[in-house]
Amino acid sequence: PRLFLIAVSAVALRPRLWGISMTTAWRMATNRWWRRAPFLPLPDDKFLQFRLVTMYGGNGTPEPERIATDLVAWLDWCRTWRSTSS
Repeated sequence: PRLFLIAVSAVALRPRLWGISMTTAWRMATNRWWRRAPFLPLPDDKFLQFRLVTMYGGNGTPEPERIATDLVAWLDWCRTWRSTSS
């Protein structure tokens, strides 16, 4: 939940990232997410932990500001890559 709030806060102020963030969140959501609380299309905890460890090393827990900065940079890259591939 904390990571979700950090992600929403980082993206909320950047309308250019709203579309790609929704697309990306939808693609990463677990199957049948609507059957389990918190009833949000969130990625599986194990998948998310794996991604954080591979990105940040150690136990995958960097400071929240770094997650927000990295998330915005990654979503910008996704948006740019998507526009160049069409």
